[in-house]
Amino acid sequence: MPVDLLTRGDLPRPRNGIVHLGLGAFFRAFGCVYIADAIAASGGDWGVVGISLRNPATRDALRPQNWAYTSVTLYPEQSEARVIDVLNDVLVAPEDPEAVLAAMTAPEIKIVSLTVTEKGYCHIPSTGALDTDHADIAHDLSNPLPVSAIGFIVRALQRRRDAGSAPFTVLSCDNLPDNGRVVRGVVLEFARLIDPALADWIADHGRFPATMVDRITPATTQDDIARVATLTGHYDAAPVLHEPFAQWVIEDDFVDNARPDLAAAGAEMVTSVTRHENMKLKMLNGTHSALAYTGYLAGKETIADTIADPAFATYARVLWTEILPAVTPPEGVNLEEYAGALLDRYANPSIRHLTWQIAMDGSQKLPQRLLATLRCNLDNGRASPALCTAVVAWMRYVCGTDEAGNKIDVRDPHAAKLLDLTSGLDDPADIVRSLLTFDAVFPADLAARLEQPLIAAAREFWAKGAQETVEAFTE
Repeated sequence: MPVDLLTRGDLPRPRNGIVHLGLGAFFRAFGCVYIADAIAASGGDWGVVGISLRNPATRDALRPQNWAYTSVTLYPEQSEARVIDVLNDVLVAPEDPEAVLAAMTAPEIKIVSLTVTEKGYCHIPSTGALDTDHADIAHDLSNPLPVSAIGFIVRALQRRRDAGSAPFTVLSCDNLPDNGRVVRGVVLEFARLIDPALADWIADHGRFPATMVDRITPATTQDDIARVATLTGHYDAAPVLHEPFAQWVIEDDFVDNARPDLAAAGAEMVTSVTRHENMKLKMLNGTHSALAYTGYLAGKETIADTIADPAFATYARVLWTEILPAVTPPEGVNLEEYAGALLDRYANPSIRHLTWQIAMDGSQKLPQRLLATLRCNLDNGRASPALCTAVVAWMRYVCGTDEAGNKIDVRDPHAAKLLDLTSGLDDPADIVRSLLTFDAVFPADLAARLEQPLIAAAREFWAKGAQETVEAFTE
């Protein structure tokens, strides 16, 4: 049936107050929804200028719709749609970096938020330090028109200082432990390399609140676009589809206290997010990654497909028994109940979250999702066979060939290095030893402690395969 093009029309807009770097599906399904609800509850000029850091696809899809799009909540047996209209513009950084800097420098912009994934911070995950050898950072240190998120933040703050304006709040919305501290650290390190006085100004006047974000948001497919058109009667080239659950915990520390009324939208404004983020990174993201690598190698397409296999559901429960002792719960949270809720979320058949998608960028994710828990367990004398299985599944995955001999499209900033480290090696023990030398993932002290348990897990994993290895956890 013919459908009309979704468009925002000429309705009144909130004036700009936020620039968001990395305008992907997640922030449009999460942050923009919270912002829309905050404006609806309490008003305020918190319109969003989105920045695409790599390509124009999102801009090109949204511009004919006057920046409006559909947010679809996927319940197990039904879907609900609403139009989100807080975007006022989308800029494409490679096309016009000057326009991006001008938008970030505008005095009315109070917050620059970002979802650029772990690799977008251009840091060394094992230490948190700025990776000055990163090609984008090397470029940005010597060019006033940057390409990286960190470069844009620092150069925009430099312009604001020179203009006598207050800095904006930098609000990380990525799955990093203590993400506010991480982004503050790399921003100050970058700034000090170009102008020590600028770094001092940012340190004195800037704010970098930590956050914990949680909403499962699969990549949108062409089939999804057709489904949304049928559901709503409007064609939307860039809808977002997501689970019902959402949680945003935010350290309430903003420049001049300038922020939307996010509490009215359901966000938790707190003095510290540390316990929330550790719980989520270890219990959700850790098991998500474990299920992604083992599930992919066992031929499972999505997390829902994976968890529908009773052996993998049991494996998830075993993982949580190893993870829970390493987690201090936030006040009022029962960790066993949280794990049960996660299992229900993973099992939602409407959420087609691809194991291959979750498996991306593993070198950036393993330190906080799995290795931090393994270190804690080693320190306390606790065995972690299920977590070791997850790590060796990643090692098997980055070798680049699945169990049937088919090539794996490994998407990782260090994919070439990882393949080089494993090339020509057949013995799983040799593969483990070689990958453990990669100190961007494995600090030397932890690598030495993990060598023997990972070799034992790898020999079993290579011999039995992913499915049979996981099934052994049911015995």
